Amino acid sequence: MISRRKLGWMMTATASGAVALAAPGRASAAAFPAASNGAGAPSAAGLGPVRHVRTDVLRIAYHVVGPTDGTPVILLHGWPFSPVGSYASVAPMLAEQGYRCYIPYLRGHGETRFLRKDTVRSGQQGALGADLVDFMDALGIHRAVFAGYDWGGRAANVAAALWPERCIALVSVNNYLIQNIAAADVPLAPSLENGYWYFFYFLTERGRAGLRKDPKEFARVVWHRNSPEWQFSEAELDEAASLWTNPDYVDVVIHGYRHRLGAVPGDPRYARVENRLAAQPPIPVPTVTLDGQSDGVTPPTDGSSTASHFTGARVHHIVPNAGHDLPQEQPGPFASAVREAVALSHHAHGRRA
Repeated sequence: MISRRKLGWMMTATASGAVALAAPGRASAAAFPAASNGAGAPSAAGLGPVRHVRTDVLRIAYHVVGPTDGTPVILLHGWPFSPVGSYASVAPMLAEQGYRCYIPYLRGHGETRFLRKDTVRSGQQGALGADLVDFMDALGIHRAVFAGYDWGGRAANVAAALWPERCIALVSVNNYLIQNIAAADVPLAPSLENGYWYFFYFLTERGRAGLRKDPKEFARVVWHRNSPEWQFSEAELDEAASLWTNPDYVDVVIHGYRHRLGAVPGDPRYARVENRLAAQPPIPVPTVTLDGQSDGVTPPTDGSSTASHFTGARVHHIVPNAGHDLPQEQPGPFASAVREAVALSHHAHGRRA
């Protein structure tokens, strides 16, 4: 066991560049100090212009911040959230410390577009993970830190598990996020199922119509439910809602939730990827996992229930005053987790952090 005093020292040391290390496959639980957010709406100005790069499937929109020779970090947003809102504070923090931050828009969001009309508008986990690796290939990024939450965290988990040679280290909100679709019919506790109400709503055509009719008000309900302590502004919600005019948004979201419940087939393009994910593959890269103490849909844990999925060094933290969109609500602790994950990687490779 690691004492509370030593944990506090480790976290302080990590912030100053030293290494905080947990044994492979085990987690240490700690609480980051709370950090306040700046007032007002997030702005893409600090993230630079929207850029575009082509893969075999998508024309991916993205921002990039930080020195060209910095360690690459790919910051991945969730649903129904915005990469600008989520990382408008995190990316500049990391850039100031020498990291090169890439912030892509998920398929179906913003200016990211499918290249062909006949491509399945899939939101399945295998597609999200493959998009991440394809994005790296298109930009000539050999290895990067993957950091994300919700849909973006799942993409990061998938890529780190299946293509670990491409991942320097991982930051994952809510621990191990690779879906066990074979167990989709196994019920959870009613209190947890209650938080997943929209999963089941989206199984119906009424749900598809509801999301298409008013995506902004739909998101308002999800934001309040999933982050009950987050006092977001109308401007923040408007900024995110601007992404949901993407013509593929509804189809991608609906397919993603129906696929995770085993209700629809996936895109055959990702069949081999999904077959590998069905085995619940371990994640061997150095990892920092985070839980928001105020997450309204995924309650915080000590990380032990998912420890067996992480076979490399892994540290787990609980972040106070944070809900489901942790990097937007508490950007300081999220940026610290990226630095800590890189320190774990340096330690694992015998280099000074």
